[in-house]
Amino acid sequence: MELIRDFRSLGKSDTAMAGGKGASLGEMTHEKIPVPPGFVITAQAFERFLEETDLSPEVESELNKINYKDMNSVDRASNVIRDSIHDARMPKDIQQVARAEFKGLKSKFVAVRSSATAEDSSTASWAGELESYLNTTEKVLLGNVKKCWSSLFTPRAIFYRFEKGMRSSKVSVAVVVQVMVESEVSGIAFTVHPVTKDYNQMIIEAGFGLGEAVVSGQITPDSYIVSKRDFRLLDINLAAQEKMLVRKSSGGNVWRSVSAAKREVQKLTGRQIVELAKLCIDIERHYGKPQDIEWAFAKKKFSIVQSRPITTLGR
Repeated sequence: MELIRDFRSLGKSDTAMAGGKGASLGEMTHEKIPVPPGFVITAQAFERFLEETDLSPEVESELNKINYKDMNSVDRASNVIRDSIHDARMPKDIQQVARAEFKGLKSKFVAVRSSATAEDSSTASWAGELESYLNTTEKVLLGNVKKCWSSLFTPRAIFYRFEKGMRSSKVSVAVVVQVMVESEVSGIAFTVHPVTKDYNQMIIEAGFGLGEAVVSGQITPDSYIVSKRDFRLLDINLAAQEKMLVRKSSGGNVWRSVSAAKREVQKLTGRQIVELAKLCIDIERHYGKPQDIEWAFAKKKFSIVQSRPITTLGR
């Protein structure tokens, strides 16, 4: 049983092992897309954890008791399952290999992200359903891995499986551990305009600090519309930004004020927008379908931290 796989040994066919996110990061690493290095704690490691701690029957029993018409019933099952996972001891060999791989990354801070084994498709996306922990240190690594495991059973994730008719299908979770980019600017890009559904335009959203603030909707980002035919900037919509999410020196994140001089400033230059747009088009071409991409910019270079199919185009 493989407990851990480096991005370099993963590809898009490895969703059952690495989850959609992990498989995609491995695939892009192969394609020389600038993905920060990392590894995946496999879904098989999670299954082993459930087995060795005898949690599988308990999880199944709690899920079977749920009345989906009563959100209190969903909440109660979620709390019982998550508490049980939190209290159970992670098998020693999983602890050891995870710590060893962490040391191999030679980075004080990593992002720890859940990666569902049910593949993102044109109708279902696990984006936002499971949890991520940015700026994780070695001290809290294993605890955050367990939180990612248990996030398969948040009320939202439990109900999502029910809503999508996936209650009886096997959904597991892998955990991505990736070198953290201390982004100066970050955000998301859609390689098809998600509102107008114009396949000849893409939209890039950008904010100061960590991209989590943009993804979660806690700040209003700049938005740039780019022609995919000739990379002309068709529209620039600037958003004043008063606060940004940044790394705490001890790990984890904290909100800081954006300096008055920067609040009204455009987050990316025209040249940077075009550079990022070309990189996103390369990813779209590789996958052969429109992509929803998370990116970060630090030390004069772009990194891609996630790419998944856009699920809202209806075709």
